[in-house]
Amino acid sequence: MKAAVITFPGSNCDRDLSMAFAAAGADVVKVWHKETALPEGIDIIGVPGGFSYGDYLRCGAIASRSPIGQAVADFAGKGGYVMGICNGFQVLTEMRLLPGALMRNAGLKFVSKPLALRVATTDSAYTSGYELGQEIMIPVAHHDGNYQIDPEGLARIEGEDRVAFRYVENPNGSVDDIAGVLSENRRVLGMMPHPERAIEAAQGGADGAALFRALSGMLATA
Repeated sequence: MKAAVITFPGSNCDRDLSMAFAAAGADVVKVWHKETALPEGIDIIGVPGGFSYGDYLRCGAIASRSPIGQAVADFAGKGGYVMGICNGFQVLTEMRLLPGALMRNAGLKFVSKPLALRVATTDSAYTSGYELGQEIMIPVAHHDGNYQIDPEGLARIEGEDRVAFRYVENPNGSVDDIAGVLSENRRVLGMMPHPERAIEAAQGGADGAALFRALSGMLATA
């Protein structure tokens, strides 16, 4: 598996994400936001957390229009795998690669702590390493993680089994406790919690490692 990790001014989880991919056996290359093309042979793109461009305007709005953005959109459009975490999730919704939007937390406060998630589907390369309904502990760290989508869109993603994870105890007001969603072809994932911060016991838990292992195994046989 060869992974490209996109880095913007203000990204602060690109190293964590790179290490998580590498721990699962991936070759990792970082791609600066001013590039206009991806390296050859990429299997998956990771869009990391942080505060891209300082989160001015809306979170992820400027990053979604960066020079590398079109290459990411083209890669996804051709069936490529793309994973956006936290700010990366915000970027993917701004790019319209995923439905819905991330709003200010309902409590109007930054939330940073480990939280229990419930695996809502195992029908994806990202979640196939878990059991349906399994509870996992994954850290969150966000101020604008309140996932919202119109009723029609909500019915669609739930009817198509595209909710990847739900919060056991909702920290931000997200509709139906949604913590992560999948694209129509199930190859694009956006999630607010940080699985890359939970890949070994020294981090306080390793429940995120199964996501990267499953992804690596799936892409190795693709």
